[in-house]
Amino acid sequence: MQSKFTFTFDLFDNFQGMCFILSGDGKILETNKSVSGNLKKTSEDLKGLDFFSIIDSSFITKTEQIFKKCLAENTAMTIPCRFQTTDSILSVNLFLKPYTENGIIKPEYCFVLARDITEEKKMEMDLLRFYYVAEHTVNPLQITDKEGKMIYVNPAFITASGYSPDELIGKNPSIFGSGRQSKKFWKQMWSTISSGKVWVGEVENKKKNGEPFHTQLLISPIINPEGKLEGYFGIHRDLSEKRTLEKQLVHTQKMESMGTLAAGIAHEVGNPLASISALVQVSQRYTTDDLVKEKLELVKNQITRISKIIRDLVDFSRPSNYELQLIDINKNIKEAVEIIKVGAKAKDVYFQLDLDQNIPPLPLVADQIQQVFVNILLNAVDALTESNKKEQLISIKSSLNHEELVLTFYDNGTGIKEENMPKIFEPFFTTKKEGKGTGLGLWVSYGIIKSFQGDIKVKTNFGVGTTFIITLPVNSN
Repeated sequence: MQSKFTFTFDLFDNFQGMCFILSGDGKILETNKSVSGNLKKTSEDLKGLDFFSIIDSSFITKTEQIFKKCLAENTAMTIPCRFQTTDSILSVNLFLKPYTENGIIKPEYCFVLARDITEEKKMEMDLLRFYYVAEHTVNPLQITDKEGKMIYVNPAFITASGYSPDELIGKNPSIFGSGRQSKKFWKQMWSTISSGKVWVGEVENKKKNGEPFHTQLLISPIINPEGKLEGYFGIHRDLSEKRTLEKQLVHTQKMESMGTLAAGIAHEVGNPLASISALVQVSQRYTTDDLVKEKLELVKNQITRISKIIRDLVDFSRPSNYELQLIDINKNIKEAVEIIKVGAKAKDVYFQLDLDQNIPPLPLVADQIQQVFVNILLNAVDALTESNKKEQLISIKSSLNHEELVLTFYDNGTGIKEENMPKIFEPFFTTKKEGKGTGLGLWVSYGIIKSFQGDIKVKTNFGVGTTFIITLPVNSN
């Protein structure tokens, strides 16, 4: 038995979507209440109005084409569109279908359902913006599910951790754990975020290559509109620079202590040495024994050597005055070499100097530039000691190249491994054993040379030797 229903367009008044009946030429014949409410026009104002006049100009042509195609082919079609109201623009999805009455298609009429997707579009745009920010921020970001397994990490997180996305997604962040934080520390963190609160703390994680990664970590629960927990959002702020500055402060304090100690040594040792030196000279004047005179002269030379070592230590430990002065760079290099020569490690090292005598005085800070030379030479001596080569050579050359001074420091020591080359000027990077080096020498040297508008580069051949090349402007301002 076939049923037949008769109804008016009022049936659609309770629909949330905007419903239209259009004529074949696009005139509005009927609308539901939702149309009036959204477009802020009465049904009387809308009747007979060209449907395409309420469409945003950038969508008119495409919508007209779909409308004509829908009627010509007697088929339903959809298209995204925008309505222009008196004070706003509505994003909508249009559903168009030729009007059917009692099962008979009437192509002279078209039924249109417009669903408002303005909020959806806004949310999509917000999501796109937040995604763009997350993908391009320098701060590592991660999102986990309720169980704490990672479901998203941004490129900064991948770079910082050293892991690939496949190695991270689905894993617990504990894979970065360094073991530095106690179980109580993490228990308090979970207790905080599980209660819906934001947690902030400083953590030390471990990269894939084993290097430490110090960050300030903020973890926030992700709560849906119903108030239910969906997961957690974490953002890291790199604290490496902060830790570096803290270590620099400690090292600076150590250097200040060394300076105080050196001054004390100079006072406590200097006076007895002066007395011994005076006694030696008196003994030399009164003895007639040639052998005794020879031995006394040897003692006198050693006293002079000890005095020079103490004086150099005091001078090297004294804080820089940061005053630019015209410096004889060749003389400065020679003094640095003499400082290095007094060390026990350098006793078998041959120092070869090839210094251009035509180099003009340069405006530099004397003790700073000498610190650079000493740092490089100390590293060279250490490399030679590790190499155990019979012939240990450090070659230093100065020359002029147009308006630049070029200094080269070569040693035939162990050289530098290729994987360490990008890191040699980083603070606290050292290949020496624990307690044998701070890893600050080359970093400090790099900063000093750059402050004088110069440059410092390294060439190396592992197992053969290393060359440091320093360039400084001759006509620096």
